Amino acid sequence: MSGDDQKRTDRAEEFVQIFNRGAEFTREIIRENERLRLDLAQLRDRQESAAQNPRDWSKLRQELLERIRSLEQECTNVRERLGQVEQENSDFARRYVEVEEENNNLANLYVASYQLHSTLDLDEVLKIIMEIVINLVGAEVFAVYLLDEESDELAPVAAEGLALARFPRVKLGSGILGKAVASAEATCWNTTSSRDLSQPIVCVPLCVQDRSIGAIAVFGLLQQKDGFSPLDHELFNMLGGHAATALFAARLYSQSERKLNTIQGFIDLLTN
Repeated sequence: MSGDDQKRTDRAEEFVQIFNRGAEFTREIIRENERLRLDLAQLRDRQESAAQNPRDWSKLRQELLERIRSLEQECTNVRERLGQVEQENSDFARRYVEVEEENNNLANLYVASYQLHSTLDLDEVLKIIMEIVINLVGAEVFAVYLLDEESDELAPVAAEGLALARFPRVKLGSGILGKAVASAEATCWNTTSSRDLSQPIVCVPLCVQDRSIGAIAVFGLLQQKDGFSPLDHELFNMLGGHAATALFAARLYSQSERKLNTIQGFIDLLTN
């Protein structure tokens, strides 16, 4: 069983337990109500008996007062337990909304992962990555970098929010972005924007088997997004692996296509 399946199973068991506690509390209320009705009927019978025998009235009155105090305490306890159940129901409703949102986000992650590996066209892969970062991360200003192995520099190949030419090339191991890619570790700062294009608020190295081939650098978030959630960090991890693999495969395919066309052209030249 995968980690996500185990989480969903644990949540389902938690919800069942909450529902069971609510059901048991309801059954207790019903039993208590039946008991109180029986006690009331017995008290009425005793009251009628005492009315016929005045000597028992004082004793009955004392018993009634004690019973009233006992019932008042029981009512207080019931109200407290009812408050606890209402709080549990409120917590359950909140958790249900959170789980629904997480399930929806996980479904989006699955679709995004599938789309990344559905094509070997480099431009199409970059387009899909851009859509994921916009729609799922909620980024407004960001760039996708690929590593130029000849110059050992990170070069921007796609951007959103600003012109591509405004994003600088970054030496591997230099600056926030270069160090993040060199260490192959995603970094995230508790802020929503940065005007300095050398200081992104999120760096997601794109790695294939511990080999960095590029990065996604986010510099600003959409207005309605005020920070990063745990799911965002899961998304960063997914992008760091799946987006990197998709880009790596697309680049290899593009290079092989160019070499194949070159070889085919050379063969055509020789045979003509």
